[in-house]
Amino acid sequence: MDPFELLKADHRKVEELFTQLESARGPAKLRVFEQIRTELELHTQIEESIFYPALEEPKETHELTLEAYEEHDVVKRLLKELGRARTANEEWEAQAKVLQENVEHHVEEEENELFNKATRALSQEDLETLGEQMANEKERKLGRRGSKKAAKKGAKKAAKKSASSKKSASKKSASKTQSASRAAKRTGGSKKSGSKGTSKSSGSKKSAKKSAKKR
Repeated sequence: MDPFELLKADHRKVEELFTQLESARGPAKLRVFEQIRTELELHTQIEESIFYPALEEPKETHELTLEAYEEHDVVKRLLKELGRARTANEEWEAQAKVLQENVEHHVEEEENELFNKATRALSQEDLETLGEQMANEKERKLGRRGSKKAAKKGAKKAAKKSASSKKSASKKSASKTQSASRAAKRTGGSKKSGSKGTSKSSGSKKSAKKSAKKR
C-alpha cells in the first residue's frame, strides 16, 4: 500500500468539500463544514499517530515533520472555533477561508516537499508497511465511528418507541377509566329504577290493606 497515494486521496476529498463549502448557502454550509471537520480530524490523527513519527528521525524529513505538526495545531484550533458556530455569518465565512488557505498550504508542502524527501529517507519496504498501517487504522476508526452512529440511531429509535408505547398505554388506561365510569353510571341508574319499582309495590300493598279494612 502506497502511503502517499492514501494521503493524496484524502487531500483531494477535502479539496472537493471546500469547493462545495464555497457554493453552499445557509444551514447547508454548516453541514458541509461538518464533513470537512470529520475528514480532517481523521486524516490528522492517522498522520500524527503513524506517518509523522516515522519521519521525525531521518535528517531529511525532521524539520518538515516538526513544521507539519505545528500546521496541524493551527488547523485543529480553527476547526474547534468554527465548530462552535450556530450560523454561518460573514465572520464565520472569513474564518473558514483562513482554514482553507492553511489546509491548502499544508497539502502543497506535504506533496511537493515532505513526500519527496520521505521517499529518499525510507526504504520501499518501510513505506509499504506504513501504508498498510495507515489503511488499517483508517478502516478501524471508520468502523468504530459507524458503530457509534448506529448506536445513536438505535438509541433514538428506542426512545421514540418507548414514548409511543407510553402514549398508547396512557390512551388505553384513559379508555378503560371512561368505560368503567360509564358502566358505573349504568349500574347506578338500574339501582334507582329498582328502588322506584319497590316503592310502587309497597304503595300497592298499603292500598290493598286499606280496602280490606273498609270491607
